[in-house]
Amino acid sequence: MSDEIVLCAASAYEQKFYLNPEFDSLPENIKQELQIMCVLYTEDVGGILMLVFDGEGNLELKVDHEENDFFFDEIGSVLKIKELQHTKRELFESLELFFKVFYLEEEIEDNPEN
Repeated sequence: MSDEIVLCAASAYEQKFYLNPEFDSLPENIKQELQIMCVLYTEDVGGILMLVFDGEGNLELKVDHEENDFFFDEIGSVLKIKELQHTKRELFESLELFFKVFYLEEEIEDNPEN
């Protein structure tokens, strides 16, 4: 989809991490946390992990793997994604807010209930 923007990705196949240069303005500790999280995921279950913003600014964790990759752990992948969504919830919410403010130029109301 053309309205998706990749924040970062890691591949067990190429043993590489990618951070979209558009997000170089993120604090260094956030970039490092993203790298560690993505690389550990691919080391653990294999495949490719991508963090992608949709057109509304929601952050999605997308997983892909090669068709003939019999070492990819599908069950482990689902469990690991759920774990990341739980343990990194605050990070993901902050990244969504960052994206909505700086890329979608949304006005964020100062509401203590949120």
